[in-house]
Amino acid sequence: MRLSGVAGARYTILYGKSQMKGVSMKKNLQNRREFLKAAAISIAVTGLSGCSEDMQGFSRKGGKPNLLFIMTDQQRFDALSYAGNKTLKTPNMDRIAREGAWFKNTHTQCAVCGPARASMFTGYSVANNKAITNKTAYLPEEAGIMPMKTYDEILSENGYECEYYGKWHSPIHRAKRYNNPVTMAGIHKTEVGPGHKEAYIQWLNPQYPLRKLKENEFMDTLTDRPYRPYPLDKRFDFKKKGKDSNIKVGQAAIHGVTQIPAKYHMPAFEAGEALHALDKLKDKPFSITCSFHHPHPPYLATEEYIKMFPVEKMVPPVNIGDDMKDSPYAGMKRNTRKDYSDPTKIQHFIAEYYALCKEVDDQVGQLLDKLDEYGLTDNTMVIFVSDHGEMLGDHGMKGKFCFYEASSHVPMMIRFPGRIKQRTKVNSPVSNMDLFATIMDYMDLPDHRSDGTSLRGLIEGTANKDTYVVTEWLSSLQSKPSHMVLKDGWKLMRPHDSAKKVTKGLYNLNNDPHEIKNLLANKAGSKKYAAKVAELEACFQEWMKRTS
Repeated sequence: MRLSGVAGARYTILYGKSQMKGVSMKKNLQNRREFLKAAAISIAVTGLSGCSEDMQGFSRKGGKPNLLFIMTDQQRFDALSYAGNKTLKTPNMDRIAREGAWFKNTHTQCAVCGPARASMFTGYSVANNKAITNKTAYLPEEAGIMPMKTYDEILSENGYECEYYGKWHSPIHRAKRYNNPVTMAGIHKTEVGPGHKEAYIQWLNPQYPLRKLKENEFMDTLTDRPYRPYPLDKRFDFKKKGKDSNIKVGQAAIHGVTQIPAKYHMPAFEAGEALHALDKLKDKPFSITCSFHHPHPPYLATEEYIKMFPVEKMVPPVNIGDDMKDSPYAGMKRNTRKDYSDPTKIQHFIAEYYALCKEVDDQVGQLLDKLDEYGLTDNTMVIFVSDHGEMLGDHGMKGKFCFYEASSHVPMMIRFPGRIKQRTKVNSPVSNMDLFATIMDYMDLPDHRSDGTSLRGLIEGTANKDTYVVTEWLSSLQSKPSHMVLKDGWKLMRPHDSAKKVTKGLYNLNNDPHEIKNLLANKAGSKKYAAKVAELEACFQEWMKRTS
């Protein structure tokens, strides 16, 4: 809701000072509610011009704002033109950032799908929600994984229609609470209906029927449709080597160009489902999630979009040749394949990855336009976030699973007209786990315990900006760092106490943004930076105490 004219001026005079540091959030919210009630009465009596239309819209919806939650899978922080990417243009994602708040230094709570989503949905750390691997998404409710309510369950209990479309990939028992008849669970065959793949294939079959493979084509294991392979594809040169090219491979080993037209590709289906939900729920308080599968593998872009990114113009990462001798991830070098240190092959990888991001961005634009069409923009909180990043050749690696920036650092923006100022930029490090508390705060819901912190104070400038963020990796305690602490551009990768051979890492992102030099690689460095390590260790211990 926007307030203009006399009402807007009165709000600034009465409550502008409440944005100052030291004023409690609870009192601030109480002041806002009291003012809005008074403003509504004043407008009804005096007929103030300039804000009656907004107030009528607010009243018609019972005072409840809506939520549109947009999520991508495996989108790294710099796959966004608002973050400075000169090759990939994402005007619709940028629009959310430009018209709201952009969180420049957002890190995932855990750099893998299931654990990251469990933390976002519940606001609890991986250690506390117990979803430490993707496999936990398949366990029954009796296993005790993710026993706490999601933000949508709480919204549902408070009068909201909540629907979720796209990839769920989190403990399935929590998805049963959604109102939509088919829950896209992100797994095959569930109690609540077809999984994400099955629902898409059912929709795709009449639109683009399955056909026989042509020369130099393989079958995609996600869509069961043909694609032309790129050099990084595991089966790319099978025929040359006399291997069986029909052998099935995992999604992460698939690279190339799908033969599915963009209008029938998975992003169009996912957005279409969310658009239909907006049509259906436009007159009710709603929470709608559109969870895009891409740019997660298989890395198959459509013909229409891959043409936008000529391979020869893609720039390989500057740290592609990192030997990682002193890295905490020395054992993960190139993730077992030297191909990811090949600049030419990585150029193909970047092209297909950017094409997928661009395709999703166009679908995001459809969702934003639909809000405009129904006059819902001013009363809808829009969140855009990714669950984790993608190495994309950084350090000669692929995928995620680590604390490097390309894997851990993700895009995140929140737009809420009238509540969040346009072009707000938050530089302080935050976690996507903080979204749960932020939703509770902005949607005026009762307090619910969580391990995260509402981002409202950072957005409005009332919170201490001297913050830090802690992220987790608990599935491989003996072979990888288990926690990362980031503060003031200094990153500490720390092993679990039980690990014997995991190297501790310290990186100064202020002058080493590509994380080349581990400052703790030798005794001299360990001594020189002992104070900085102690400072970050203290942050970690504080976080451990706070999250129990």
